[in-house]
Amino acid sequence: MSHYLAIDLGAESGRALLGSLSAGKLSVEELHRFPNTPVRVPGALYWDILRLWHEIQHGIAVATRERKLTLDGIGIDTWGVDYALLGSDGLLLDTPRHYRDARTNGVMDKLFQVVPRDQVFGYTGIQFMQLNTLYQLYAMRLAGSPALGVAARMLNIPDLFNYWLTGVAKSETTIASTTQFFNPESMSWATELLTRLDLPAGILSEIVPPGTLLGKMIEPPHAPVYATAGHDTAAAVVAVPAERGDNWCYISSGTWSLMGLELASPVINAASLAANYTNEVGVSGRIRFLKNIAGLWLLQECRKAWMLEGAEYSYQQLARLASEARPFTAAIDPDAFLEPGGMPGQIAAYCRRTGQAPPATPGEFARAILESLALRYRNVVENLESLAGRKIDVIHIVGGGSRNTLLNQFVADCTGRRVVAGPSEATAIGNILVQAMGAGELANLDEARAVVRNSFELTTVEPHPSPEWERAYQRYF
Repeated sequence: MSHYLAIDLGAESGRALLGSLSAGKLSVEELHRFPNTPVRVPGALYWDILRLWHEIQHGIAVATRERKLTLDGIGIDTWGVDYALLGSDGLLLDTPRHYRDARTNGVMDKLFQVVPRDQVFGYTGIQFMQLNTLYQLYAMRLAGSPALGVAARMLNIPDLFNYWLTGVAKSETTIASTTQFFNPESMSWATELLTRLDLPAGILSEIVPPGTLLGKMIEPPHAPVYATAGHDTAAAVVAVPAERGDNWCYISSGTWSLMGLELASPVINAASLAANYTNEVGVSGRIRFLKNIAGLWLLQECRKAWMLEGAEYSYQQLARLASEARPFTAAIDPDAFLEPGGMPGQIAAYCRRTGQAPPATPGEFARAILESLALRYRNVVENLESLAGRKIDVIHIVGGGSRNTLLNQFVADCTGRRVVAGPSEATAIGNILVQAMGAGELANLDEARAVVRNSFELTTVEPHPSPEWERAYQRYF
């Protein structure tokens, strides 16, 4: 039996999970969980990167010192786009900013004055979001950032932690592809784009594919460290339990909802530009052609706001209240909410602006969010069919959001497609399976997905379309 440790860092929390692989079956055990709480100071929002590093070290210690395990691999995955700048001495020049930091407000339009929007898309095939690495770096240049001026190296967050573990500074492909200065056709940095923007291409590192063995830890226990699928969505897609065929799409459901297809080559054309879809890199050279949707973050933010008011609800309670609430009271655009804080008030204001009565209770807020996500998913699945020229019969929902049975049923009913939910720990599972592929224990992606089907319980949800869903969709789109 082999043992792999997955360090999975999400926007709300991080975990160290042990994967034990034997005879084509995988078991996963959580060894350590910790919060990932951003730090706000006047004028900026940061990640608490040193705290995360401490928690990573603790998770490794639980596996090796407390459990006395010999690890066959360690892999780290995180959210996309954010990065650290290092000096010539290899040390941090600044604490990494949070992608919701306000410094990128208005930066996209300024950048397009130098390189037009369609040309940026031609270089990268990436959807336009102001949180992308490209606009973060350009915001630094516009502000005359001293750190950018003296930086010797830029590393995305999983690559930074890999560097601290091994001393090897490489850029893993899946996380590099989230920056919006990576070319998915040539699988290389879009250096011409950076040059046109007067951004320093010399700070970029060599790109390596997922599954690359970087080396052993500098410190004990000297375990091997793999550049796994460093982008958490890429890792989650590995754990989609689909069999061969192309009649399926996926939703990696959590703080964000990443909904898309797995393709052999990118779709970079006028239609995908107009629809603002993205071509990120997956495992084994696949392309994750997808739409990034603000997912259960809306519900998470509402829950935080209610806690501040003295009302604490579990996600299970909110799902129950939503199931009991009046249906179709309001529909919102999940992507209209970028700034954190006061989410119920933000949603109520949106409803008033759009001529709708705001939700009145936590149950109505929760139901409006879940119904709106399902409506958005239907819009995306229809766009995916049109843009990629294929029929989608099955929607695989993986990640923590797959445990939300009410949302799963809403998705099936709204889209008219069969939903297969699970596994819920898809990101960590994919992280582990990519390590096993790198170690030669699994031959390819098909073998990895067979392990998922053999190892984890999945739930199938049949659709029950209704006129009410159809009317809601016609109003929404």
